[in-house]
Amino acid sequence: MHDFLLGTFIKVENMLTIKQITEDTDKVIRGLEKKHFANAKETIAKVLECNDRRRNAQNQLDKNLAEVNSLSKSIGMLMKEGKKDEAEAAKQKVAEFKEASKSLQADMDKASEEMQEILYTIPNVPYDEVPEGTGAEDNVVVKHGGMETELPKNALPHWELAKKYDLIDFDLGVKITGAGFPVYKGKGARLQRALINFFLDEARAAGYEEIMPPTVVNVASGYGTGQLPDKEGQMYHCNLDDLYLIPTAEVPVTNIYRDVILDEKQLPIKNCAYTQCFRREAGSYGKDVRGLNRLHEFSKVELVRIDKPEHSKQSHQEMLDHVEGLLKKLELPYRILRLCGGDMSFTAAICYDFEVYSEAQQRWLEVSSVSNFDTYQANRLKCRFRNAEKKTELCHTLNGSALALPRIVAALLENNQTPEGIKIPKALIPYCGFDMID
Repeated sequence: MHDFLLGTFIKVENMLTIKQITEDTDKVIRGLEKKHFANAKETIAKVLECNDRRRNAQNQLDKNLAEVNSLSKSIGMLMKEGKKDEAEAAKQKVAEFKEASKSLQADMDKASEEMQEILYTIPNVPYDEVPEGTGAEDNVVVKHGGMETELPKNALPHWELAKKYDLIDFDLGVKITGAGFPVYKGKGARLQRALINFFLDEARAAGYEEIMPPTVVNVASGYGTGQLPDKEGQMYHCNLDDLYLIPTAEVPVTNIYRDVILDEKQLPIKNCAYTQCFRREAGSYGKDVRGLNRLHEFSKVELVRIDKPEHSKQSHQEMLDHVEGLLKKLELPYRILRLCGGDMSFTAAICYDFEVYSEAQQRWLEVSSVSNFDTYQANRLKCRFRNAEKKTELCHTLNGSALALPRIVAALLENNQTPEGIKIPKALIPYCGFDMID
């Protein structure tokens, strides 16, 4: 398949650890400014100030400890020599050093805590090949593909087709739950299940191990993959138990490897998972969110990879090729975009979006994001591997939708409508058990 990741690949060790920030301060600031992170210079300056306080306290603690050890050794010698007063004076100094050390330890802990809180608010630094830009209009289209479609006159959008063929009941979803929670019925439900099984079978054939994770996670998992503290306003929160409904299977699956040291021979790890996903999508309204275009609950198959740094570029390309292959088999017109700095997620170092074209709506619909997070998530997760020299390194984490169902269903319904009904793509017929919705 077409390789559009060719070009300079920047290997960045320990993304947004203190080492990276102190050694490449200017580069980190430039990267954060590319992501339009507000007050990048000031925030990094605060991190460095906290780190200086922490290091100064640590250095003084080390000196105090050395003095205590030296004095402790001398006390015994002084007692043996009968120098009781000098021994008592040494004991007093030991007590003073220990008391001072308590204060220094408190200062160091406070500086470390303040620094960690700031670090949690700083997004990942984008790779150099990520284009400049503030929003979707600045993303770069790297490829077009798929089959062009010609629709009959008076073609209908998917929400009208869903009503005409009794596939999806949006009003019933409002009655049961609220807007953004549709009810799939009959062949609409069977089409959903067919797509889920098709995507999972394709992933398994590509070497991914299927996972069935929980759809609620704890706070530590949210912090591990970067959904917290950045996106708590977009996540459904179970207040009583302090748990969150997942916005994507990325969260529970990637957290399998939290606080884990892997062997290099285990990499790359390739997992896939089907889950329901939940997103509040606060502030979403208008024609762009009508029907299936934006939901609060939806089905998605996710790919997750854990890899070593020197192989993650290849893993990213393989994931991109996999998603492109799915869209080809579904016979949908698609395009691939490299996202600009201002349109990337909080945690991504580089991201490509896949969009399918809706002929009836005359617009592109995003169906997948495939991202490389470099070491950003792994650093938060403490996800490491032991290399051939038996040294531990941070892994790279990657994920991508393969695929999110709502807009795929919308495009399939709209682009395949005929006067006789809606045709089912050849690849899906064995999964659906029918070749036409009529």
